[in-house]
Amino acid sequence: MRIEIKNQDTIREAARQFVEQMGDSHVFAFYGKMGAGKTTFIKAICEELGVEDVITSPTFAIINEYESPETTIYHFDFYRIKKLEEVYDMGYEDYFYSGGLCFIEWPELIEELLPEDAVRITIEEQADGSRIVHSS
Repeated sequence: MRIEIKNQDTIREAARQFVEQMGDSHVFAFYGKMGAGKTTFIKAICEELGVEDVITSPTFAIINEYESPETTIYHFDFYRIKKLEEVYDMGYEDYFYSGGLCFIEWPELIEELLPEDAVRITIEEQADGSRIVHSS
């Protein structure tokens, strides 16, 4: 998968392309520097999936839950996690293996807990301000 987000005006089209390429996967780990656009892109994906709730960053809540017409979506932000015990305590397995969609920001902090079949997505900012979204 390789998707280019030329600017803010094209993010919904990029999200549409992403959704079309998701396949049967359920867990998506989003890597990228601070400010790369992980939260913004996940918000656009949720909107593309039909979420009507206000979609916000789960930085302080660690997890936000949304309903789309077809599934439950869990949006994680592990930026503030200090110890893996915090993730164990929140019952991460219940989410990762629920069959719902999981979009994870800052997965490098919980790498060893990611399911084997998690799709790793990197968002890279280019010199011209555009973003490249690709799976590895």
